[in-house]
Amino acid sequence: MSERVLIAGCGDLGYRVARLLLARGEKVYALRRHPPRQDDGSLCWLKADLGRPETLGALPAGITQLVYLPAPDARAQEAYRTVFVDGLRHLVGALDSRYLQRVLFVSSSAVYGDHASEWVDEATLPAPRDFNGRILLEAEQWLAGQPFRSVVLRLAGLYGPGRLQLIERLRAGTAVVPRKAVHWTNRIHVDDAAAAIVHLLDLAQPQALYLGADDTPLPIDVLYDYLAEASGAPQVAEGQAPASIGSKRLSNARLRASGFRLRWPDSRAGYLDLLRSSSN
Repeated sequence: MSERVLIAGCGDLGYRVARLLLARGEKVYALRRHPPRQDDGSLCWLKADLGRPETLGALPAGITQLVYLPAPDARAQEAYRTVFVDGLRHLVGALDSRYLQRVLFVSSSAVYGDHASEWVDEATLPAPRDFNGRILLEAEQWLAGQPFRSVVLRLAGLYGPGRLQLIERLRAGTAVVPRKAVHWTNRIHVDDAAAAIVHLLDLAQPQALYLGADDTPLPIDVLYDYLAEASGAPQVAEGQAPASIGSKRLSNARLRASGFRLRWPDSRAGYLDLLRSSSN
């Protein structure tokens, strides 16, 4: 029997998930405050505001799976709380619990904070450094206490089509990297992230938590230097590591053990493909 899937906060990543689900015949609803005016007609758009529960009164019946991946209005504590904590509770409360079987919550590796370049996996205790990680962790913990099956996917930094801000900074000469001490960075291509979400929706007995990262954590200077050369950017200057992103190496062993295979296991190859595509 096909699923009835609701994607809450259907931006770029959510739309990629929707296309994968539609291609195999699922009924997919996509919720946004401002849905696009035009679409191909196969995706059912819903207009609602997760921060305003009164707008959630006309949700379709029989939703069996919820993918929750909204984007805050701003990088501010109140904006994060509104969508990730309050919004999640509002939406789950508005859905019919008789049908809802699974909620997949897209979180972030920001919940881990800094781990001094050590390997991090699902057993590593969270230690968020900033409000975004703390609020995401609070939402995860609330979801774990609900009576339906829930799965959390903590994603590394996304890159992909339309996500070339790093390349732009390199070309502008504004990106810097630490060189005296190694600072590790982790990435996942947005198409791999979308495929991982669909994969986890399909698992009969998923675990409660997965890390979504590619196979190849990299020292940030190695990645930036490679991309600078590949994109014709100037040599990357030395500077401080990103203040809000701790150094750690994310292990995707649990996700791979579940049967998932990445298209882009190394972000250098993924970025290189993007550079070639953008130059055509």
